[in-house]
Amino acid sequence: MAKDTGRKVVASNRKARHDYVIEDVYEAGIVLSGTEVKALRMGRASLVDGYVAVDRGEAWLENVHIPEYTEGTWNNHAPRRKRKLLLHKEEILRLESKTREKGHTIVPLALYFLDGRAKVEIALARGKKEYDKRQALREKQDNREAQRAMRQRELR
Repeated sequence: MAKDTGRKVVASNRKARHDYVIEDVYEAGIVLSGTEVKALRMGRASLVDGYVAVDRGEAWLENVHIPEYTEGTWNNHAPRRKRKLLLHKEEILRLESKTREKGHTIVPLALYFLDGRAKVEIALARGKKEYDKRQALREKQDNREAQRAMRQRELR
């Protein structure tokens, strides 16, 4: 049987890039039950309210919604249960020390399959102030207008 290759994104958290300044990005494995994997393969998950907590030397993905597998039986998974993340010890210690600093948190950015294995991309992030969010939107809009003007200029 041929092995799947490449990265197949199941869910991404676009709101996190708007609400936080991303400082460092990590790729972590995730411990899932069978019905969770099947639900993810159907392309169903939500990272919107998710976060990562470090507890006693282990990283846990919390508040991520993976809906119940529709074909599952009585042993289906709980949609918002804590899921263990697989990271190196040094990475966990680095993340734990950084999250103790004021304003830092760990948020999931994407949930995907890489070579048939479920992975989650997490980021060490610092919350943006409201004026930072407005400024980022303004810059994005200005860049879009500049690109549009340059394209119009090339067409003439």
